[in-house]
Amino acid sequence: MKIRTEKSSDINAISALTYQAFENHPHHAPGAKPTEHLIVNNLRDSGALTLSLVGEDETGIVGHIAFSPVKIAGVASNWYGLGPVSVKPQQQGRGIGGQLITMGMNILKEQGAEGIVLLGEPEYYGRFGFKVHSNLTLADVPAEYFLIKSLSDDKAVIPAGEVIYHRAFA
Repeated sequence: MKIRTEKSSDINAISALTYQAFENHPHHAPGAKPTEHLIVNNLRDSGALTLSLVGEDETGIVGHIAFSPVKIAGVASNWYGLGPVSVKPQQQGRGIGGQLITMGMNILKEQGAEGIVLLGEPEYYGRFGFKVHSNLTLADVPAEYFLIKSLSDDKAVIPAGEVIYHRAFA
C-alpha cells in the first residue's frame, strides 16, 4: 500500500470511502446515516484540513485519515485532532488504519506539532501511545474515550483545558 497526501481528484473517492466506512457504525444510533464524510468535506472547504492522507493499492483508495487544528481552553494551539480515519469495510483489520495513523503522526511531528487528540476506542488507539490525560477534556464525552498523545519529548508539559474541535465537527 502506498500512502500519500490527498489530491483534488481524490475528493469524491474519499467522501464515498468515509461514508462506507462509517455506515452502520456501532457508535451511531440505529438507522442513523453517517456524517463523517461531511466533516472531512467541511474541514477541507474551511481550509482546516491540516493533513489529509490516503492509502491506495492496485484497486484504488482503500483508506483515509484527516487531521485538523484544535483549540485548548479557547485558544489556538499546536495540537491537532485525529479523525476521522476510514478504511474500506472489506479491507478493515489489515493494518491500513494503523499505517495511516503512524504516517500522520510522523508527518505532524516533523512539522512541529506538539500533540494529537482523538475521540476513540482506548484499546485500539492505545497501541499508538494514546492515553487519557486529566489535563485535557472534551465536553459531553466520557473521559476514557478522549485520548491524547504528546509529540514532544516525554517531559513535555501537557496543556490544560477543554479541547474544542473545528466547527465542522458540530
